[in-house]
Amino acid sequence: MRPDIHVKLLAWAVAAATALAMQVQARAQAMGEPSSTHLPAPQSPLPTQAPIDPLAALLVEKGLLPATAPQTVRKVSDAASDLVLSAMNFLGVRYRRGGTSTEDGFDCSGFTRHVFENSVGLLLPRRADEQARLPGLANVGLDDLRPGDLVFFNTMRRTFSHVGIYVGDGKFIHAPKPGASVRIEDMHGDYWAKRYTGARRALMQDGGALDGLRKTLSGYLNSEDRGTP
Repeated sequence: MRPDIHVKLLAWAVAAATALAMQVQARAQAMGEPSSTHLPAPQSPLPTQAPIDPLAALLVEKGLLPATAPQTVRKVSDAASDLVLSAMNFLGVRYRRGGTSTEDGFDCSGFTRHVFENSVGLLLPRRADEQARLPGLANVGLDDLRPGDLVFFNTMRRTFSHVGIYVGDGKFIHAPKPGASVRIEDMHGDYWAKRYTGARRALMQDGGALDGLRKTLSGYLNSEDRGTP
């Protein structure tokens, strides 16, 4: 086909398409229908505000997170959130070596054991070092900590001689020492940063995994006289 004929055919096709479009538009207007060439732009849905995580809201209320945090803090599982909220209930309970209850007081591992058992039904071993070495708990990197993780420190010249529960934003809750009470502290402070030795996580996002962990540990946890940290 000669180039000049090809150009003429293309021009005719464009003209025909334009004329057809104009006819369709005129007919639609005559019938009171909106023209297809003038359809209103689709409206984008109104932005919805992300739900506020109750754990983040509590930390903001206690001054542990900035006021903007509820919209930026990563959502944690319901079980982990319940666990940390449960731990908060014991703020101010006095430290007692060997203590495992609100009435008698807590030592560090007695506190974590009580919170885990009464919030998610997982019975931890009695000693901090046993909790750190518990089969089935996942090792967690410092940069991947989430609320509800167990955090461990070397405070008595033993790698896992102290334990607490991570609550978010670099903070953890624990029963610190004789003469003190359950409180929240900053892991990035000089004392704790130098003594941090690792973290462990129960896979509470998966109920089946947590049930399996309980069964795995049932025989391991029979002894109650393992001592205290």
